[in-house]
Amino acid sequence: MLSIHEKYENLKAYLQELDSVAVAFSSGVDSTFLLKTAHDVLGDKAIAITASSNLFPRRELKESSAFCKAENIRQVIFNVDELAIDGFRNNPKNRCYLCKHTLFTKIKEIAAKNNLAFVAEGSNMDDNGDYRPGLQAIAELDIKSPLRHVELYKQEIRDLSKELGLPTWDKPSFACLASRFVYGETISEDKLNMIDSAEELLRSKGFKQFRVRIHGDKIARIEILPSDFDKLMQTAIREEIVSKFKEYGFKYVSLDLQGYRTGSMNESIEVIR
Repeated sequence: MLSIHEKYENLKAYLQELDSVAVAFSSGVDSTFLLKTAHDVLGDKAIAITASSNLFPRRELKESSAFCKAENIRQVIFNVDELAIDGFRNNPKNRCYLCKHTLFTKIKEIAAKNNLAFVAEGSNMDDNGDYRPGLQAIAELDIKSPLRHVELYKQEIRDLSKELGLPTWDKPSFACLASRFVYGETISEDKLNMIDSAEELLRSKGFKQFRVRIHGDKIARIEILPSDFDKLMQTAIREEIVSKFKEYGFKYVSLDLQGYRTGSMNESIEVIR
């Protein structure tokens, strides 16, 4: 079994073989590590391409720009309206495929205009174990997945990121806000804003790893780490969360006793098939 440093050397060698690359950059743990490594290896022949989207908080876009500026990496930002993608609002179980296909088609166009041979994205080995229809779009469009290619796992990426001094090494995992919806329930801008506001409130209260899932139009299901249950149930915090969530448009506010977990909405897939 290879050590993480052997995998890291393999990653650099693989990126060198690509010669030039546009990295789909979201400012998350994986894409930040990939972009930093690609730029270290390829210099100006590696750039960041970032989507400005209503599926991601503006905070994420600002963080991506700040990182690129600090590292002297060229960044191209383009606007995208996922809600305009045919079928996306209906939130089918292949929603991620529809979105990724549209996004990466555009990223490939931008890369070509900038004379870059390949587009790369930051999925890792842990992404192979969940329902990820977006990976199908990535394969169809011949998007490179260097972290999976060298078999890096999430914790290994965090460990290497810490060694490199990247600010994202302990950043909580994040997924687009559309992942907060039950498959088959309509995605709307109003609901996305409700979720975004609710999650920003939890962040302001010091919670690090969380999700606010929406059920129907009015029910919020909060996922936090079980170790944070007692904190959330403190009277002042609990009452403020309930009050604010209702201001945002929720009528009912619940705590998921299973706690935070990735892909919890995928638990409903068997029901709708």
